[in-house]
Amino acid sequence: MDHKKIAHELVDAIGGQNNVSAAAHCATRLRLVLHDESAVDQAKLDNMDVVKGTFSTGGQFQIILGSGTVNEVYKHFAALTGQTDMSTSDVKEAAAKKLNPLQQFVKMLSDIFVPIIPAIVAGGLLMGINNVLTAPDLFIEGKSLVDANPEMADLAALINTFANAAFVFLPILIGFSATKRFGGNPFLGATLGMLMVHPDLLNGYNYGAASLNNEVPVWNLFGLEIEKVGYQGSVLPVLAASFILAKTETYLRKVVPSALDNLLTPLFSIFITGILTFTLVGPLTRSAGNLLTDGIVWMYDTTGAIGGIIFGLLYAPIVITGMHHSFIAVETQLLADVVKTGGSFIFVIAAMSNVAQGAATLAVLSVTKNAKIKSTASAAGISALLGITEPAMFGINLKLRYPFIGAIIGSAVASGFVTMFKVKATALGAAGIPGIISIRPDTIISYIIGMVVSFAVAFIVTFVLAKRDGIKTAKQESKQAA
Repeated sequence: MDHKKIAHELVDAIGGQNNVSAAAHCATRLRLVLHDESAVDQAKLDNMDVVKGTFSTGGQFQIILGSGTVNEVYKHFAALTGQTDMSTSDVKEAAAKKLNPLQQFVKMLSDIFVPIIPAIVAGGLLMGINNVLTAPDLFIEGKSLVDANPEMADLAALINTFANAAFVFLPILIGFSATKRFGGNPFLGATLGMLMVHPDLLNGYNYGAASLNNEVPVWNLFGLEIEKVGYQGSVLPVLAASFILAKTETYLRKVVPSALDNLLTPLFSIFITGILTFTLVGPLTRSAGNLLTDGIVWMYDTTGAIGGIIFGLLYAPIVITGMHHSFIAVETQLLADVVKTGGSFIFVIAAMSNVAQGAATLAVLSVTKNAKIKSTASAAGISALLGITEPAMFGINLKLRYPFIGAIIGSAVASGFVTMFKVKATALGAAGIPGIISIRPDTIISYIIGMVVSFAVAFIVTFVLAKRDGIKTAKQESKQAA
């Protein structure tokens, strides 16, 4: 493989070296920011054997080359375009300048929540293991594993403690990540998060009962009563407080004399933000967060299968726009308040969509005679079933169109099914076959059936559309020959 020649061909296909604003690569893809994406010769890229697929998202034009190949091609590509020594973070910053306000808001949420996903996933999966141990009727009729084996009770309790940590102290994680994203000191953000879950405060989960009984503790400051209530498992309050903290700190660093900066800026930043959090920001955003959660749960419970079908049909198109990153904040809130919400239905819908994308790609593999498409489809289809859909969606399904139609139909049907049976996840994880461990124990069977439905419908519809497309193409070629 002549990597230098490939790099030249890529530069030519994307509109020349002057069309490249920024360039970097990840494990499998070239990540480019182009001045004018309309200058890209898509047909030329599609005809290159080395190119497994292309897509544009978040201001970046990405070219899938595959592991190993992308590293070698990038060396020559960077030299040709003059975009050397750039990281994916540099490219993201360059791409962000091209986004509209809505896209920038979605990217902001993504930047805040993506770094803390591993902690939430770890806690959620541990919670899933605890559910497997303590759920009755899962393995033994009328009993849980712990009931049948009392010696496992402390193990389950230990796992439950480990599982709850990330959600009980969620404001600390969000405080650190959000304050850093907003331009403040992330350790002050973590301190703010600690303040919001301090053990001297009434636990946020007990606020409703204490409020009904008029037992909410308060601070009395010169006649002003401030409720001493924590924000365990909250999202909106700590996001708003972190924004205020970062902007307060930034302002103070400009006006406080440099000799006193390290002393006074952290002091006033935490004190001012803390007061605003407990008097104004916290109560308002807590109410807004509760309304948002209640609204989502109401919509899910009320619309039933119809709502699931619509969401399943639209999920993949939403992924194309990048708007699915905004769901992370909602899912985090649903999982943090799992006792009230029962878990996240968004994860389940995402899994149905991912499995459908994989099934459609594998259907293409079974009917196509194109060697390049076969090569891409085999790996991409399996990857999608495991929760990674980019190669399948952008490399095969969207390019051919009819597999994408088959995939969203399969997703819609399966999403209606899992919604009808109230399937929910108690953890984040790989939204696909491995996601079984993330599902609430009493709905695992329905989740598995949902994946089977998603796969079967998407595969069959795509297969039928492929055959029809093949017959139509053959007729057109016959007419042209005549």
